[in-house]
Amino acid sequence: MCRPARPGPLLFSLLLWSSLLLATAEESIAQGPSPFVAGFDRFVRSRDIDQQTGGRLLLGELSCTACHASAIKRLAPKKGPSLEAAGHRLQRRWLARFLEKPHTVKPGTTMPDLLRGLAPKKKHLVIEALVAFLMEQRGPFPALVSTATKPIAPQFWRKGDSSRGRRIYHRVGCVACHEPDSDYPVIAQPPSTLEKLLSQLSPEELRELGLEAAARPVRSIPHGALAEKYTPKSLSFFLLRPETVRPAGRMPDMKLDTAEAADLAAYLLRKQDSAPPPADTPGVASLVAEGRRLFSVLGCAHCHAAAKTRSTLTAKSLARLNLDAAVSCLLPSSLSLPDYQLDKPQREAIRQALSHLATSQSEKQTEANQVQWHLLQSNCLACHVRSRQGGIGPKRRRYFETAAHVDLGDEGRLPPPLDGVGAKLTGGWLKKVFEGSGDVRPHMHARMPKFPTSSVAALPGWLAVADEHRPRTASAVFGKTTGLAGPGRTLTDTGCVQCHPVRGERLPGVIGIDLAGTADRIHPDWMKRFLFDPASLKRGTRMPTFFPKGKTNSPRVLAGNVDRQLAALWTYLKEIPRQPLPEKIVRGKVDNYELTPTDRPILLRTFMRDAGRHAIAVGFPRKVHLAFDARQVRMVQAWRGRFLDAHATWFNRFIPDAQPLGDHVISLPAGLSLARLPHPRTPWPTSDSETAGYRFSGYRLDRSGIPTFLYRFGSLSIEDRITPTKEGGLRRQLKATNTSDSGDPEPPLWFRAQLGKTLRASGTQGQVNDAGLHVQLVAPRKTSGVIRNIKKQTEWIIPLDARNGRVVWEVIYRW
Repeated sequence: MCRPARPGPLLFSLLLWSSLLLATAEESIAQGPSPFVAGFDRFVRSRDIDQQTGGRLLLGELSCTACHASAIKRLAPKKGPSLEAAGHRLQRRWLARFLEKPHTVKPGTTMPDLLRGLAPKKKHLVIEALVAFLMEQRGPFPALVSTATKPIAPQFWRKGDSSRGRRIYHRVGCVACHEPDSDYPVIAQPPSTLEKLLSQLSPEELRELGLEAAARPVRSIPHGALAEKYTPKSLSFFLLRPETVRPAGRMPDMKLDTAEAADLAAYLLRKQDSAPPPADTPGVASLVAEGRRLFSVLGCAHCHAAAKTRSTLTAKSLARLNLDAAVSCLLPSSLSLPDYQLDKPQREAIRQALSHLATSQSEKQTEANQVQWHLLQSNCLACHVRSRQGGIGPKRRRYFETAAHVDLGDEGRLPPPLDGVGAKLTGGWLKKVFEGSGDVRPHMHARMPKFPTSSVAALPGWLAVADEHRPRTASAVFGKTTGLAGPGRTLTDTGCVQCHPVRGERLPGVIGIDLAGTADRIHPDWMKRFLFDPASLKRGTRMPTFFPKGKTNSPRVLAGNVDRQLAALWTYLKEIPRQPLPEKIVRGKVDNYELTPTDRPILLRTFMRDAGRHAIAVGFPRKVHLAFDARQVRMVQAWRGRFLDAHATWFNRFIPDAQPLGDHVISLPAGLSLARLPHPRTPWPTSDSETAGYRFSGYRLDRSGIPTFLYRFGSLSIEDRITPTKEGGLRRQLKATNTSDSGDPEPPLWFRAQLGKTLRASGTQGQVNDAGLHVQLVAPRKTSGVIRNIKKQTEWIIPLDARNGRVVWEVIYRW
């Protein structure tokens, strides 16, 4: 076939501009999805922020000032992604479709439709040239260096795992901005005081109490058709280094390693055809050249970098715009101008902003305004609260979990509030936080992203001024601190080490922010006020006060002088690198590694001979203990007396695996605890827990330190709480909640309560095996279960009715 002759540059220009000039303003345009700007959508539409501020936000986020120049720095254009590597990053077919109908292909895009006034055939020619030019932009992907500590697999982007990527997406913070999967399983979190209050109030009461914003759902930033846009390689590299493509930093760096980026890309592209995209052939030189010219003529180069192009399109400055003009970007009918698909609130907000600018071109910017502006632009308020604005949306909070699923309250799993942060954190530490090296919350799955230096360089200074921080030295705050490190160590040992590690050393089960480096992070005056009265600076904190009603609870230290004790605590925190560890931690390290539960249970993740490499040992003050295998998701053994030696766990992995130190060790029924059996005579499954559909989800501690193990079995979410009895046994309460709403019938659910070579009845609803383990069914009392002999084993299995969505049962173990 002969290919038709391609039009030359002159013909392209005539076709384009004649179409634009002939377009009539009277034509009606169907209104599609408006551009999505997170700050505007969340705060201006709800009138939490005034329309004039919203209009200014839109002028920058829609990059209006890329064409309409303005001397006001706050209105600097966001601009679009760099296209210098578009040929490597984007798929040709998607690019052509996006240029033709940007708002249809990616609903919510801030990219205007530049070609809407062209007739279809003419538009096709223009798009063909632009695509040919852009697909020739093949700048290199970011260079990655593989090291011994951070190895990079060859072609790592091919090794992504969608299931791991799904977990990353819902854990690290992506869902603060983007839509979560409605069926992603999460661990139920105890509702906070605020959540309980919100659930009880009517809309009118919410409005009266000023809590509407806290209860309001937050819309998601749309992804668009990622599977049509990216390849696994291009999306993996983008997720690793977003700044190289989007220098404005609206998509931050989530500090992924290469394996995580590949996993996340695999999840986001999970609907993509597994076949590789067709190889791109070199473009025809004349068509590429015309595309380059159009890229400049149409003004694309105002917002996008590509092959050192410069825009030749000129436009009036922002100050000279006529709001009453018959042809305007604000009018949907203006076919000769870019179409942003603005909706009525957006158009009105921009009008108000422009009207104000027309009468006041110069304005005084306060640091408080600068902070608010930055938080709106970078969507920091998707995660953080400041001045009662923002924070994780009410339906997204459940995806934010602690690393071990330990109940630390909202402050242990949600991003911290930003109120007063400029008076709290030093400028040097804030800089580290924004640049990605200020991580102090390893117990949180959610990550503080890394932002481009250019976008956050001034933020620490703005925050300090906005929060009225007046620098004071430690000596001005605390006076003379000579000789106070010792008393400070004593005070730290009294309470702080119960919740905080020190230089990486910790008491068993402690999860919290390491006290090392506190003096580098926090201003001394803020620290003094916080130690004296934590709740006054951090609402809802679980940090207790050691000075109730202004008096110390350690009267023997420094004669009970509160100011001197506060100075001593600061001194020890400042000198932690060269001071001895607190005594309780030291005692656990010197010669004697035996753990003895006294006031609270002790939890220890360790290696155990019978419970395996994922053992969780729980020691109770009543001297009854247990071991739980988190891999096989079952209670393995129980014993009485002494608990465990932690030497191998903490300091020497070459020592044999831990074993119970006490006596009367008993093994619990082996294998899976729960199964779905079509018939009572169906053999019990012999598969491992993972194959059988079990997934361990961690544990939750109540106020007394007793754990509830959390796991899933198929569609069931299980809560497994084990406590000691007065008689020296264990009481086990299990709750199963059906999370499936599919309505499909499932085989009956059974619990294997007892197992042995032989079983005999023991009291009411009880069975004892040949090893001497007594198991008594406490609830439900309506069933005695089924005793059966299969493969030389006798089993006691109990039917559970989970058809109503939830079932609770309870057993007692004695030996």
